[in-house]
Amino acid sequence: MSNINTLKSLTQTTYDSVEGYRKAVDKADSPALKDALNRRLNSREQTLSKLNSALESNGEERITSSSMTASAHQTFMSIADSFENGNEAAVERVEEGEDYIAGKFRDALEDDNLDASFRSLIQQTYQEISEGERFSDMLEKQYA
Repeated sequence: MSNINTLKSLTQTTYDSVEGYRKAVDKADSPALKDALNRRLNSREQTLSKLNSALESNGEERITSSSMTASAHQTFMSIADSFENGNEAAVERVEEGEDYIAGKFRDALEDDNLDASFRSLIQQTYQEISEGERFSDMLEKQYA
């Protein structure tokens, strides 16, 4: 996969995760859970902004809409939908979504053909994505 295609794919997945968190915040019942999800949403929005800026710097358009057919979109949308089924189900969906996005970033970093500038950006943004994995682990301990 070319560097730009990799960046587009990661940005799209990140956008979809932002949308999933937005819906999850709206549907969460617990004020503490709503607050925790909102903090994670803010961090993920910053990551999306970095990725979109890199796309623009490379002459590409920003990702500004969900990927309606992507499995990533479905994964993150199920996070929000699961809040109707209680906090435990929601936590499971958050964990699935975070595992999915972290796997995509890890796979990208394993690509030997990735240019140094793209690798650096992906490594930087992967740090926030990794925090999302830790966040989902914390939610699981607290709500599952």
